[in-house]
Amino acid sequence: MTLETNTNYGAMITRLSLGGVLLSHGLLKVMVFTVPGTVAYFESLGLPAAAAYLTIVAELAGGAAILLGLYTRLAALLSIPLLVGALWAHSGNGWLFSSQGGGWEFPLLLVVLASAVAAQGSGPFALRKLPIIDSFIPQALKA
Repeated sequence: MTLETNTNYGAMITRLSLGGVLLSHGLLKVMVFTVPGTVAYFESLGLPAAAAYLTIVAELAGGAAILLGLYTRLAALLSIPLLVGALWAHSGNGWLFSSQGGGWEFPLLLVVLASAVAAQGSGPFALRKLPIIDSFIPQALKA
């Protein structure tokens, strides 16, 4: 394998990791915590109910897009504000995720992963982009 091949596979592994985590967290909010439970939690943090719905949609749609390799850089870039919000929500709980309420180490890792995916792109085995929408995406965001 060449350095370029290794780098491409590294980008794919990073993409699959981030997409899988985002999708699983979206499904967790729907299937385990339930949508009303997620809304109640967000409201307990002082956030509007709409933020809970937007987070669920962003995690499900963004996670699936990143996992499949559709508009990977754009989806990763758009997930960063969501992940910074998660970092904020856990910031008072301590460093380790095993802390009461979950610490901020894992949300910080996800911000770094999303930044890496936005910078590297999708790597191999990605479904890529839809041509009709592709013309509206700036070249710098294309994977």
